[in-house]
Amino acid sequence: MIIMAIDHTRDFFHAPAWTQDPLDLSTTSPILFFTRWITHFCAPVFVFLAGTSIFFQNLRKTKKELSVFLLKRGLWLILMEILIINFAFSFDFTPNFIALQVIWAIGISMVIMGLMIWLPFPAILITGLLIVLLHNSLDPYEATLNGQSPGLYYDLLHRQSFHQMSDVFTLMVLYPFLPWTGLMMLGYCFGKLYTRYPEANRKKVLIWLGSGLILFFILLRISNAYGDNQPWSTQKNFLYSLFSFINTDKYPPSLLYLCMTIGPAILFLALVKGRNALSKFITVFGRVPFFYYILHFYLLHIVAAICFLARGHSFEEGTRLYPGSLVKFNIPGEGYPLWVVYLVWISVILILYPLCKKYSEYKRTHSHWWLSYI
Repeated sequence: MIIMAIDHTRDFFHAPAWTQDPLDLSTTSPILFFTRWITHFCAPVFVFLAGTSIFFQNLRKTKKELSVFLLKRGLWLILMEILIINFAFSFDFTPNFIALQVIWAIGISMVIMGLMIWLPFPAILITGLLIVLLHNSLDPYEATLNGQSPGLYYDLLHRQSFHQMSDVFTLMVLYPFLPWTGLMMLGYCFGKLYTRYPEANRKKVLIWLGSGLILFFILLRISNAYGDNQPWSTQKNFLYSLFSFINTDKYPPSLLYLCMTIGPAILFLALVKGRNALSKFITVFGRVPFFYYILHFYLLHIVAAICFLARGHSFEEGTRLYPGSLVKFNIPGEGYPLWVVYLVWISVILILYPLCKKYSEYKRTHSHWWLSYI
């Protein structure tokens, strides 16, 4: 949750955020590439562990209770994506676009999991494996489309796209949900390891599993045969060749992208133990992820708007949408160097910490039904 905010801070504050792809090896710098690439771990690890959380809830709730909760929670997240997150991102009271991003993908995946949990465990595991392992077999078909959409329903499943729904309204499918749903299913099945193995044995299993995924990623990536839409290639030096090797496709998340992120995450779970000041600080945000997610977007955009006005622009200028940008109070190509992005990111984390801690304590000491939705 903390690392995720780096990329969102870059969106609002970095001068070339809307004019340059930070992963474009012909124009990026090592620090800019890493700033973007490190955030690749956030969404897949969160979705995977959301599935694991569902497994743990299944141990203390009836199937019906959990199914109803997941259905309602998923639909709630989709509604929040459309109404709350989109406004936080755009600050547009009369929006001409709606973006379906990560909260949408998590929400629709939870709705599907609300139905899947009624199936036997092996059926969930096999379905998750088939989706994650085979969804890239659609890549050759999509390559024949030459940028043309096969239809909205297909794109919602597996293709990042823009749909002109009317003369003035565009729907942006930024997170096609099929691979994310498969990943959540595998996260659900991953939870079984915590009930099947005692801690000492489980650590060995996690090390083997995490290492195996990393090795699988390396061998399959070397081949350039399958698993990602972007083949790697030799670049001007070793570092940039390495960047090309690890620059895998997130939209939708390819098989290699998921192996590259989930493998190290499982190793992290196996090897990092104990509580200290840093872990206590970090887990405050993890206890209230959606609350933090909403607040950090609004805070970033408000501060960006203040900086926009401080640079001499008028409020009326800020309410326009400029070509190349999807957010107000932003002019593409205008902003700050990367060190300012990091300074703002750290400041936002420190500002939100006491609010998240207070809300976390409130959730711990109260049992209102709505607390599980925020």
